[in-house]
Amino acid sequence: MHALLGEYDPAPFRVLQGQPESPYIIICDHAGRSMPRALGSLGLSELDLQRHIAWDIGVAALARSLATELGAWVILQEYSRLVIDCNRPLTSPDSIARLSEDTIVPGNAAVAPEQAEARADCIFRPYHARIERELNERAARGKASILIFLHTFTPVFRGVSRAWHAGVLHHLDHRLAMPLLGELRAEPDLVVGDNEPYAASARTDYGLVEHGERRGLLHVELEVRQDLLGDASGQDAWARRLARALRASGRALPVG
Repeated sequence: MHALLGEYDPAPFRVLQGQPESPYIIICDHAGRSMPRALGSLGLSELDLQRHIAWDIGVAALARSLATELGAWVILQEYSRLVIDCNRPLTSPDSIARLSEDTIVPGNAAVAPEQAEARADCIFRPYHARIERELNERAARGKASILIFLHTFTPVFRGVSRAWHAGVLHHLDHRLAMPLLGELRAEPDLVVGDNEPYAASARTDYGLVEHGERRGLLHVELEVRQDLLGDASGQDAWARRLARALRASGRALPVG
């Protein structure tokens, strides 16, 4: 094992197996807030490590509930985005963030190239290799795949409230995103953003480009506001809502 991760550190990913016939794979880049023991807390307090800067709050529970609805497979990344952000290209300045929102990350202030490479080798590359393996094996069996990149966002960002309940993100391939956006916006109690509160791009969304666009697979990135996922009832309600909209959106689309 690489020196960065010791015997008692968690693996960089966790896989929850779904139903064999389901085409859905849910991918969570920011599901965990674990830190390699060798890195300590990166100089941050426990309160900081509970915040959104460290992980997507509620996303793992939402993923499990949505997987139950869809029979989907789930691949979750277990380490904090502050160690290395698995949703950023390794060349991005945000790959290992020195500043997250308005919080300085002391342990990332002077990361040497070989240290950055160790983080990539132990966390980023194994996680994305596991996604690639899953997609390769499904393709070899002639099994369809629909990718759902799942995230959550804060209700308030730098003092500004966010009105959206959810966001549908897309970059160059809009096949699934646009019908899904229409399905969700048809619900009168929802405010749903189109590439809001974040816009997908090749600079900020590694998995969507690498695993979705480059393979030509149906895919979408979804953001759900964290205060709507505070308990099991909220998580289950959103899972049912998203599953309903995904099924309706995908019926008329060729799946490959």
